[in-house]
Amino acid sequence: MAIKLYNIFNDRKEKFSPKKEKNVSMYVCGVTPYADVHLGHARTYLVFDIIKRHLLRRGYKVTHVQNFTDVDDKIIKMSQMKNINPSKLAQFYINDYFTQVDKLNILRADKYPRVTQSIPEIINFVRILLDRGFAYEIDGNVYFSVGKSEDYGKMSRRNLKNLKCLPRVVSCNDKKSTLDFVLWKRAKKDDPAEVIWESPWGKGRPGWHIECSVMSSMFLGDTIDIHGGGNDLIFPHHENEIAQSEAMTGKQFVKYWIHSGFVTIGKEKMSKTLNNFLSLEAVFRKHSPRTVRYYLLTQHYSTPLCFSDLALETAKSALQGIDEAYARLVSLVKNSTADIIDEDLLELQDKFLMALDDDFNSERAISYLHKVKNVVLKEIFNGDKERLLQLRKLFESLAEVSLGIILHTRQNVDENLRVLLRERSEARKNGNWTESDRLRNLIAERGYKLVDNKDGSSVLLKKI
Repeated sequence: MAIKLYNIFNDRKEKFSPKKEKNVSMYVCGVTPYADVHLGHARTYLVFDIIKRHLLRRGYKVTHVQNFTDVDDKIIKMSQMKNINPSKLAQFYINDYFTQVDKLNILRADKYPRVTQSIPEIINFVRILLDRGFAYEIDGNVYFSVGKSEDYGKMSRRNLKNLKCLPRVVSCNDKKSTLDFVLWKRAKKDDPAEVIWESPWGKGRPGWHIECSVMSSMFLGDTIDIHGGGNDLIFPHHENEIAQSEAMTGKQFVKYWIHSGFVTIGKEKMSKTLNNFLSLEAVFRKHSPRTVRYYLLTQHYSTPLCFSDLALETAKSALQGIDEAYARLVSLVKNSTADIIDEDLLELQDKFLMALDDDFNSERAISYLHKVKNVVLKEIFNGDKERLLQLRKLFESLAEVSLGIILHTRQNVDENLRVLLRERSEARKNGNWTESDRLRNLIAERGYKLVDNKDGSSVLLKKI
């Protein structure tokens, strides 16, 4: 079955056909590193992680680029508040981004370009737009002339007559049209020297939108297969990228646009601007990264995801059920080298992969992972080692390879814990249930849960 995805640009689900057969170019808009990375960010980057994993599994080679907006008004303002060099502030939060996101087992991009590393290319891009009449300069500010883009608003379906001054631009009074957006911003008196560069139009720095057009073309060429980010970027950021990139090249900028739904608190999206965001670090203090990853996959990427501790506890419980089934499986078979040949298991695998073929539907894919779990719980008592080996390979393939959920197995434990486990096994063997329960409680106090098998053995499972 061919992969189909919902293309925001055309407002329909389409068959995926990259410009170079099995080679996929993918650009994802990255964070502005001026504050802690939050749960909303995590959802976006996890969405594209699932997309990347599935494309790789289906035999594609993926070149993945994700930028850092390391020059921005918010960075400057925060650096001044904290009395720290803006570049050091940005680097601090870039480091934090990797620290937190790596815990979610999100695959690294191939390139992480930064605005500060792309200034010559940005200046050249702006110069060409000026030469071609798509931009104009007023007193050191360079603007893109939206009126020169005949189909501006074609992705967001905005009517130009109803649009007013766009957000995140220089004052509307300093432009020929209120819709024009800034490509190059003249330096302000209080701008730190680290964020000012010489240009043909005087000292200044890049506008927000220009960076992604430039950095994507630097590493992926004029036309990208997949581009996206959160829903909030559709307008004006991605609309502006389309306008300036296609004015520059005369080619289609992106074939497939994908945007993730918001993580919401109450009825509002989670964002730094609204000051209602939960940093990943704070979330991880209450819930393990594995639980958070599982939770973020439980709904289709395009739908809003309402945050609550109850939802995460529900995810934790579901993940524990998967862990317990897998731990029992591992206690019976020690490897997963067997080929999957049983027809019913092949059918489960195919349905799982077809769920991801259909617009990367992780919600439906997880439902098939639970069906595999149920088969495991049924089959572990039958003693068919060959089938159990196949089940282990299938379990690992779906959970770890496609969904990126690292499965828990029996843990490395100290000798004192091993003694408790042996003593409890003896108590169970002798029917001393009071002693068995007492030892179970002692083991639980160390942070482990016991899974008892029908044959009298037990599996230690680290609590989530």
